[in-house]
Amino acid sequence: MAKDFILTNAVAQALANAITTAADAGTGAVFNIYSAGSGVPADADVAIDDQTLLAQLAMSSTSFGAATDGTGKATIAANSISDDESANATGTAAFFRVLTQDGGTVICQGTAGTSDADLVMDTTSITAGSTVSVSSFTIDVPEQGS
Repeated sequence: MAKDFILTNAVAQALANAITTAADAGTGAVFNIYSAGSGVPADADVAIDDQTLLAQLAMSSTSFGAATDGTGKATIAANSISDDESANATGTAAFFRVLTQDGGTVICQGTAGTSDADLVMDTTSITAGSTVSVSSFTIDVPEQGS
């Protein structure tokens, strides 16, 4: 049997906006960047083990703007993300998580790299005490599943 599951754009946008609602529970989301340790967690529900928190950046009190209609997807773009002016540790960024600030509840996780990653950075080498910036970040919710 063929699979061809497709959402309407309105539903994709509603799902994208639900990410914002979840991230904004409390006083504002945080954006954590981690090293891989023994490996990147399989998904956002897996607890952090030996991965090292390299940097923590604060997101705006409204973390993302309203979802927009893209070709075959809905997109949310992060509002401003404050720099971490003193990175927590030295290491190589491998992945990130967006968490609620109050409860520390994980909302989502993605890869970090210098290309072909969910978070594209100028460099993945982070040094303790250095400034870490994320200039832009978007999440796409596809209308067509696999």
